[in-house]
Amino acid sequence: MGTTQSGDPTVERGCTVEYWRNTLPSVPSRLLPAVIKAMRRNRNYLDPATARAHLKEVSLRPRTYGPPARLRRDVTVTLDRSGQWPIYTIVPAAGEPHGNTVYVHGGGWVNEIVSQHWHLASQIAAEAQTTVTVPIYPLVPFGTAGEVVPAIAELVRANHDLYGTVRMAGDSAGGQIALSAAIALRDEHALLLPRTVLISGALDLSLSNPEIDLVQPTDPWLAREGTRVFIDHWRRDLALDHPWVSPLAADLHGLGPLTVFIGTRDIIYPDTGLLVEKAMAAGVDVDYHEGDGLLHVYPLTPTPEGRAARGVIVDRLRAPRSVRPGQ
Repeated sequence: MGTTQSGDPTVERGCTVEYWRNTLPSVPSRLLPAVIKAMRRNRNYLDPATARAHLKEVSLRPRTYGPPARLRRDVTVTLDRSGQWPIYTIVPAAGEPHGNTVYVHGGGWVNEIVSQHWHLASQIAAEAQTTVTVPIYPLVPFGTAGEVVPAIAELVRANHDLYGTVRMAGDSAGGQIALSAAIALRDEHALLLPRTVLISGALDLSLSNPEIDLVQPTDPWLAREGTRVFIDHWRRDLALDHPWVSPLAADLHGLGPLTVFIGTRDIIYPDTGLLVEKAMAAGVDVDYHEGDGLLHVYPLTPTPEGRAARGVIVDRLRAPRSVRPGQ
């Protein structure tokens, strides 16, 4: 469906649905599950004991979070340590950037930002000609939803004053934070974002959807039991249905447009379908990209489908050149 304009010229309107259906996943996408299994990437999510051991390990020996040395050369990265967290800013090396995107990385609320996140953030900056803000938020067991979500919302609000318009994007746990922050911005700051991009965003941290049981055998990456350990630390004293924990539980009326990516071999897939239905029923414009046979956070993967998805993400996060701070 095409787009129509609302009263705010920076808010895109319309509803589209795109499926990677009727097309066999590419060879790299078909090989990726075996690679993930061989690397045992799911080991920290399989059972509570392993999850607790991983939590102890990263607490004692925190991982590095800085950008990789070989980031693309057409961006410039700066670091601000003056606030409560390190905040990185990525800008295109040439040309004038327009607007801002706050990118919230995933990692199960326990794992630090990694190179795939940095490469996507720098691609957004360079190809969308925009400024990208990457907050290094505290992870569990130190960081909590009650602390991080409102702080991300405040960062977005401040960037709105600075850059004129702000979009948000996040993957996995970062998608949960991004959508929860968008809800907080609507409720507490009356700020409507022109676009929020969710890449396999976690939506209902109760993990109670019975259809998860149908998807779990096909998902080589995520699992319920270990993930619940991280969730309990993340939510701390907040209820599982609090919007800062499970954005799917929130009233979605009045949110800005969403772009949503999900693979069908992802235990988040059933809740994503519920989000799309609920958002559209609430009048929210949804740009939905479902990858049949694809994995968790497939837009971050080195596959043809991942590259195509990253191109869409760049397009959706491109700010109008007419927008200036203060408008």
